[in-house]
Amino acid sequence: MPPWNPPSPRVRELMRRGAEIALTPRPEWLAELDAATLSGRAQQQIAADPVLAAGTRRTNRSNLLFWAACNVRAPGEPVPANEGDAPLAIARDLVRRGLDETALDAYRVGQSVAVRVWTQIACSLTDDPAELSELLDVSLRSIAAFVDDTVAAIAARMHAERGELTRGTHAERREIVALLLDGAPITRQRAQARLGHALDATHTAAVVWTDDPDADLHQLDRAADALAAAAGRSAALSVIAGAATRWVWVHGRPGTDDVRAALDRLPAARVALGPAAPGVDGFRRSHLDALTTQRMLARLSSTHRLASYDEIELVALLTQDPEHADRFVKRTLGDLATAPPELTEAVRAFLSAQCNASRAATRLFTHRNTLLRRLTRADHLLPHPLATHPLEVAAALEILHWRGPDRLAGGQVT
Repeated sequence: MPPWNPPSPRVRELMRRGAEIALTPRPEWLAELDAATLSGRAQQQIAADPVLAAGTRRTNRSNLLFWAACNVRAPGEPVPANEGDAPLAIARDLVRRGLDETALDAYRVGQSVAVRVWTQIACSLTDDPAELSELLDVSLRSIAAFVDDTVAAIAARMHAERGELTRGTHAERREIVALLLDGAPITRQRAQARLGHALDATHTAAVVWTDDPDADLHQLDRAADALAAAAGRSAALSVIAGAATRWVWVHGRPGTDDVRAALDRLPAARVALGPAAPGVDGFRRSHLDALTTQRMLARLSSTHRLASYDEIELVALLTQDPEHADRFVKRTLGDLATAPPELTEAVRAFLSAQCNASRAATRLFTHRNTLLRRLTRADHLLPHPLATHPLEVAAALEILHWRGPDRLAGGQVT
């Protein structure tokens, strides 16, 4: 590395002022940074995994604020690598998903966005060409060195984590589970002896995770225990898939009401359930369907904390392309798409009850006449009468039900 020449006092002051601006980044800067680091073919596996995607976004913010804070304290001085909790947590999770250091290329892509944003900030600080030239020279060299050092620190942590994964009972369980999921030629008897988990029974798989960076991770283990209890069993097979993720299998089918009640006491935990299925093939298929459920929740930015594949299978198929799904919802529901939830839930319950108003009113714990009034209001908001296309409306309402808090991306779809 060439020697680091500190900038002039005037440029140090400009860097401090610019860093103060960067400490409160605009939402559009963060959105662009996240989009850059989670887009492209190489990043598809990370973008599709809710925990990895959330960890990447947290690391983006951590890196940005770390560099800015250092330049507020000591403007123009070299910035050390960010070895805080966020980048080290993403290192653990990348390794536990079987990814290597090439996944860190995302931060190089993010660097180009950071440079462009910083250049905009720098150009707003001075009109003097000489000052601007010196400011950009020192700050862009600082950003490049910081990203290089931080990526190297994350890579070193990944190397250490990979070594830890080869030791201990968790590593053995992961190895056997990986063989089963890959369909490798391992006998059922050998696998279940090493796992301590019968494989000829009926299995329900679950993905238990949290996207809360400050969560007590013991809640994930308690959620796994709650799944076993809800299935009437004493223990579950639980594998650490990442710092904030557990892959879980229980025998039988957990009662969703019992699981939901347990999650009320575990506010950081979220659960995606696969269907109950028998044997080794059921062990594998239930897990893959639980992963599909988790990824659908992430794709739709859903806030639901419990979902099962049986509930979301149709929605998962319909929302493979979220933008097209949003257009379908808006085109099918019209103004009903942005109506109060009591109207959309009334129509959803009515269609689910095979258009039986009395049965739907019972499900909603409301009077039949109240339900009928809501259905009439909803019918006026639909582009076409409900009776003419009930299947399309039912599908659109299911998508709407599982969407995130904005209901539709951007609040509306053109």
